Amino acid sequence: MSTQDIASLVEAEEGASLWNDAWLRLKKNRAAVTGGVVLVVMVVLVLLTPWIAPYSYEAQNLDLGATPPSAAHWLGTDIFGRDLLTQILYGGRISLAVGFIATAVALVIGVTWGAVAGYVGGRVDELMMRFVDILYALPFMIFIILLMVVFGRNILLLFLAIGAVEWLTMARIMRTQVQSLRQQEFVEAAVSLGLAPAAIIFRHIIPNAIGPIIVYTTLTIPSVMLLEAFLSFLGLGIQPPQTSWGLLISYGAETMEEYPWLLIFPGAALTITLFSLNFLGDGLRDALDVRGSKD
Repeated sequence: MSTQDIASLVEAEEGASLWNDAWLRLKKNRAAVTGGVVLVVMVVLVLLTPWIAPYSYEAQNLDLGATPPSAAHWLGTDIFGRDLLTQILYGGRISLAVGFIATAVALVIGVTWGAVAGYVGGRVDELMMRFVDILYALPFMIFIILLMVVFGRNILLLFLAIGAVEWLTMARIMRTQVQSLRQQEFVEAAVSLGLAPAAIIFRHIIPNAIGPIIVYTTLTIPSVMLLEAFLSFLGLGIQPPQTSWGLLISYGAETMEEYPWLLIFPGAALTITLFSLNFLGDGLRDALDVRGSKD
């Protein structure tokens, strides 16, 4: 067996042990495990909504109106006589979709931008990061609102608009990671083999920075969901007949004195999901902390 084969086996063993160690550390974090379980349950529920929702999404009963929780309607009904549990389940599909898709957009842009800036370095790095600094100084809430007003309140545009303003932090994180990784021996070996910079970045460097990317993802999804809820609360996000937790909270806030359950239950669904994501993100951050794993 050659020296290169032995080194590859050692590297693979160390990589496996690091991931196994991270998994063991994560399992010991009860808050993170609970958050992960709650998140999985929530995702499964919203994916199965068409089959488990107690009533049709379009079903209205104006004669019934807003009624408190009962045996027929576990979470009550809204002012149009629609089942609130059904509305929350369908609203969760939109809210979680915004969170995941907009975060994916932010990751693609941020990881690519930061990796290129960190690997190339020099004047290119300086120009790219100064552009990030300029964007940080812009009032992005006004930018998103202007997009909604000019191009219409389209859900696809909402995904892209939110994702386009959430990538800046990821770019900075990725740049720092790449600057430390590009001095490693495996990168120097890839350079000596004549691999193209793009291949080195996407096949070697980014996979070795997957830990911070995962942590950032779990912490970005709740901030994106909050941003969508805020826009929907202002009437600039999801529009009827579609609904989201933010839109349901907006409706509930208008009638909270007469019908408090219309605010309490959608707010609870959003709060529980956000707490679960944050607990899971904190747990992943601690589990993937190499310094912590050495303690």
